[in-house]
Amino acid sequence: MKSPYEGVAIVGAYNTVQAKQLPGMTESELILDAINGALDDAGLRPEDIDGLNISSWVSRVDSRTAAQWFGGRPIWTGSSTPGIDGVLEAAAAIHSGQCHTVLIATAQCGEYTDRKSTVSWTRPQNEFVECWGLYTAAEFALMAQRHMHIYGTPREALSEVAAAIRSNGAVNPEAVFYGRECSPAEVEASRMVANPFRLLDCCITSEGGACMILTSAERAKDLDVTPIHVLGGALDRQGNAYVTAPVWERYGWVGRRALEMTFEQCGLGTKDVDFAEFYDPFSFEIIRQLEAFGFCKEGEGADFVLEGRIRIDGDLPVATNGGILSFSHAGVVQLLQKPLNAVLQLQGRLVPELTLHEPNVALATNGGSGALFCDVMALGKEPV
Repeated sequence: MKSPYEGVAIVGAYNTVQAKQLPGMTESELILDAINGALDDAGLRPEDIDGLNISSWVSRVDSRTAAQWFGGRPIWTGSSTPGIDGVLEAAAAIHSGQCHTVLIATAQCGEYTDRKSTVSWTRPQNEFVECWGLYTAAEFALMAQRHMHIYGTPREALSEVAAAIRSNGAVNPEAVFYGRECSPAEVEASRMVANPFRLLDCCITSEGGACMILTSAERAKDLDVTPIHVLGGALDRQGNAYVTAPVWERYGWVGRRALEMTFEQCGLGTKDVDFAEFYDPFSFEIIRQLEAFGFCKEGEGADFVLEGRIRIDGDLPVATNGGILSFSHAGVVQLLQKPLNAVLQLQGRLVPELTLHEPNVALATNGGSGALFCDVMALGKEPV
């Protein structure tokens, strides 16, 4: 299968400040900050951009509104979520000649997620499930419980995952949880949220923004950057997230199809992957993805992580910036930050403690079993 993203590279990647809350900031300000940062990173000007995918949750900034920031001229606009699906949509548009340089930006602030409760309209589907006590952590917990029942997955494997990823965030100065060391014992000691998940098994909430710029590999040659090539990617959507019952036998291996298509596009396999920016809403999802994607056999994910293999010095480091367990989880911004951090890691731009030795190929994912979708993307220093 020929890749529909051949000849496309990422040349700009920028995160704004990430924090639990950013009082006094607006999403428009964060998006503009992210855009300017990414343009500077790529060495481009606004007039060099002819494609946009811009969105925010609270202030509802969108691509058509933002087009005026780029001169109000004719411009291609994406309609996908500004995550892996948005990146792949932009790459396909460049590959097909609809545009040559696309900027993707998003931000979230003003949610104040530390309130005791969040009103239902922030996720309309909640009205169908919250009356039964079902919420995101519980939906993912159902999948974890089923896996533990079938394969005997030990609880300590979840704590190892959480501690490994949070340890990355603890040494990342840009992470919301910077300086907050975490051990498996501390995860085990944290309060229960939704069995088997304890508090430190669960992702954080935060605010911030991010921006990425893609262009043709040919145009990238004229820029003073290390281009990161889009090697392949695919989407796997299997149901109405947070409403459809998360049944393991039906949705436990979600993402496997997307990974197989991704590898088919670029001719790579699991042995070629140097690190993985896996989606990490809850610790168990890392174990599930390792098995679903073939990094280990079904039922052996716990052994894989307990051997220290996903640690920063392991043979498959995962969520190397601290992930959404520690770095940041600012709404949909985190969907873009998964491939964005893969870019930064491949370019050698993380702090020394988190910089891997000459990585060449990365995987990034969005979504998980409890959400009934999983998108996959492969990125590399060299085209294939």
